[in-house]
Amino acid sequence: MVFIMPKLSWKTESSWKSADNKKVFAFAEAYKKFLSECKTEREVVAWTVTAAKKKGFKRYDNAPKPGKRYYFTSGEKAVALVIIGRRKKELRISAAHADSPRIDLKPRPVTEDSDLALFKGHYYGGIKKYQWVNHPLALHGVIFKEDGSRVDVKMGEKEGEPVFVVPDLLPHLAKKQMEKKAAEVIEGEALAVIAGGTPADSKEDKFKNTVLDVLHKKYGVKEEDLASAELELVPASKPADVGIDKSMIMAYGQDDRSSCYTSIQALFQAPKIPENTLAVFLFDREEIGSVGLGGASTNFLENVFMKIYGLETARSLLENSRILSADVTAGVNPLYKEAYDMSNATYLGRGVAVAKYTGSGGKSGSSEAPAEYMAWVRKILNKNKVPWQTGELGKVDLGGGGTVALFLAKQGASVVDIGVCLLSMHSPAEVSSKVDIYNMYRAVSAFFKEK
Repeated sequence: MVFIMPKLSWKTESSWKSADNKKVFAFAEAYKKFLSECKTEREVVAWTVTAAKKKGFKRYDNAPKPGKRYYFTSGEKAVALVIIGRRKKELRISAAHADSPRIDLKPRPVTEDSDLALFKGHYYGGIKKYQWVNHPLALHGVIFKEDGSRVDVKMGEKEGEPVFVVPDLLPHLAKKQMEKKAAEVIEGEALAVIAGGTPADSKEDKFKNTVLDVLHKKYGVKEEDLASAELELVPASKPADVGIDKSMIMAYGQDDRSSCYTSIQALFQAPKIPENTLAVFLFDREEIGSVGLGGASTNFLENVFMKIYGLETARSLLENSRILSADVTAGVNPLYKEAYDMSNATYLGRGVAVAKYTGSGGKSGSSEAPAEYMAWVRKILNKNKVPWQTGELGKVDLGGGGTVALFLAKQGASVVDIGVCLLSMHSPAEVSSKVDIYNMYRAVSAFFKEK
């Protein structure tokens, strides 16, 4: 008698082997277009509302019935899409964040030095500052005048438009600079971009006044108006295919707009009248701790469902919610393998990454998914043949990172982190696998459709 050893071990492999390449590449093209159009959280929210309206979503009308589709916003910087379900037993929510690391302009940004006009910046989120120098940047945002009128700004994206750049020190004179630690090579106050270089016909601030004159002629604003503005410097580059096989995407803002786009598209494909109420929340300010207007630490989530169901029912539903904290993680970088525990690492192309916990050090700042919920999510992914993997952000003592999960878990809901793997996260050019993007869409779709 021959004893056959059952298959007990678990190995992940490239999901390209089972992928429908035609669908993967078609989905990737639409995703790239989204990334090109949405480089700030305000632009993500505006795009989402416009797309949702085309799918039948409306502002809340105080008459919720099964199948009704609503959208809610918080200060134009966070948005929720909700489809009312047949029963009031639980909620299914995919929660992502629309903000990404960048350089914000300071409240008084325009200055001059050495016959150049400058925009002074303050970096937003965790970045390697040296990655943002000598890189073409575009200016996006809004300016509100004293009378409340709004001016939308987008400069540096179209052919022929000027871009902005943080100038670095030439290598010939950089001996002392090169001796500094990487975190100090470019200091925060050095993140100022060149804004102009011709003098105005004035006694003082000749170069600054040239820039102010251009802003006034183009947008009708004066310097004081910049104090009531939100202006962001973001990479001017367009999404591009990576690799001879075009299997990957290099683009700014994939953390976490990869989760935004895939969650929205999954919701759009949900049943017309779902069994459970379904929702997508896109929060702001995750990259700086989820605090402030539109952040996950606010009452935006609770307020949406209290409007729909009332206080007590909303609380009960939130306690019985199943939530995906949709966010990216670090894929193994073959050039820096020493940063990863290779037996608990995630790889580009092997499917969505399910993270039981995030945080840093001893799981600090993490919401750890209970084993029961991990089993339920795993069952759905396997049932729908969605390739998935699990792992940690990197080696325990090297650092770490958090998501919105801990703020969602305070509702008493079951929450787990899930998303795509990226290379070069938080840089001006993050890299994802097209097959992972498509499988994230499939994962959220399966989550919404599961009874």
